[in-house]
Amino acid sequence: MIGSPLATSCEPGSLPLVRPSNAMELQQSQALNYGPAVSAVATDRIIETSIPSRLDALPWSGFHTRVVLALGITWILDGLEVTLAGALSGALKQSPSLQFSNLDLGIANSAYLAGAVLGALGFGWLTDRIGRKKLFFITLALYLSATAATALSWDIASYALFRFLTGAGIGGEYTAINSTIQELVPARYRGWTDLVINGSFWIGAAMGAVAAIVLLDPALIGPDLGWRLAYLIGASIGLVVLLMRMWIPESPRWLMIHGRPDQAHAIVDEIERSVIGHDQDASDRRFTRIRLKMRDHTPIREVMHTLFTVYRQRALVGLVLMGAQAFFYNAIFFTFALVLTDFYGISADHVGWYLLPFAAGNFLGPLLLGRLFDTLGRRAMIMFTYGASGLLLALSGYLFSIGALSAQGQTIAWMVIFFFASPAASAAYLTVSETFPLEVRALAIAVFYAVGTGIGGVIGPALFGALIDTGSRTSVFAGYLLGAFLMIAAAIVAWRYAVSAERKSLEQIARPLAFME
Repeated sequence: MIGSPLATSCEPGSLPLVRPSNAMELQQSQALNYGPAVSAVATDRIIETSIPSRLDALPWSGFHTRVVLALGITWILDGLEVTLAGALSGALKQSPSLQFSNLDLGIANSAYLAGAVLGALGFGWLTDRIGRKKLFFITLALYLSATAATALSWDIASYALFRFLTGAGIGGEYTAINSTIQELVPARYRGWTDLVINGSFWIGAAMGAVAAIVLLDPALIGPDLGWRLAYLIGASIGLVVLLMRMWIPESPRWLMIHGRPDQAHAIVDEIERSVIGHDQDASDRRFTRIRLKMRDHTPIREVMHTLFTVYRQRALVGLVLMGAQAFFYNAIFFTFALVLTDFYGISADHVGWYLLPFAAGNFLGPLLLGRLFDTLGRRAMIMFTYGASGLLLALSGYLFSIGALSAQGQTIAWMVIFFFASPAASAAYLTVSETFPLEVRALAIAVFYAVGTGIGGVIGPALFGALIDTGSRTSVFAGYLLGAFLMIAAAIVAWRYAVSAERKSLEQIARPLAFME
């Protein structure tokens, strides 16, 4: 709870927070925080601050809602991109100028994910080094230009290249935005907010499904024009996002560590005025204070040591969760349309109708189950959602293999499965973004997203594309069993090793590397 005393003995890597103990210490800490302290801070590079506690003490407000909308729309864009890639599969195969095979589509989808992996790594490193806000615009600009270019593709090579660049932009967005959301949202709302934001991917999926229904209708638009117009939708939305992000502030937590405490406090003061109508008194003893040694950057060697030595167990959990959900999601969703067209005879221009209930289940899962991650706790809910997803996929895969499901029945089965799988996948991002120190948060997200997606996501679509090409339901069922096994294994790992981070400040979960005793 905000302002409650914390014991000085904590789990490894967590933070015994500092509190002013007498009048003189209180006066000194106030001096370090404001105006006259600038010269002192510049001399010894030490700051004592209550910024994290002040941010966590705020009630939910219009400010937080605007942050969620302006930053969370990235997931809507990603959902739109991925859905279009799946829904347009049939149209790309039938396009007079492209005539892709299932293998071509699998390669192109894997190129998108490979771009996301490399983009996350490169932009994740930059996010921790030069700040969250600058990367908002760099990555979004890349996404916009690459998506627009995709609409002009002329063969498989150009299409795969532009999908690769689009993925790089989206991958970079994930790191910068997950970091910022974690650092601006109060601790008691962090789990549900993060899950719902990640779940908003499926709002984009629904938009993509509706767009596909209209744009792939041969009675309205020609077969080689509809899919090109579909990709331009994403670029158009991205232009609106650029304007929405203009007022989002830099993360005060990032600023206070990177030598800009005055700017950090000015931002927090402004946030407080917009939320509660006045500044909170930084000297109030309710606010926990921490001492930090400011730094310009964190050396990559220290980053790697932190991730894979100091936090080795947390790294294992992050890799397992990200890898399992990436294979599970990307393998199934990227080939969603192919299963419907090849095994159920659904025409390409009708696939969008089947994506709508599928998207609804995926969004409702985080929305309805998300609160439980903050109440029942992270470990219990991660184990439950991962385990339920795996078991349900194995059951529905068996029914698919024996031909017991119609196209409608298959869609309902997927809807139920992903009601649980969607919060599970979102919880993977929540886990890797809240359980590592601030200085390496963005790169941690990038590393685990990249490795997990590289292992599970890039391989999955190509593997399932090949399995579907065999025309054998048994072969596809084998792929489903692999995805189910990975999810159940991840559930066991989470129950044993995941961190109980619910309702705790980020600095309590993992103390900053710049922390001073």
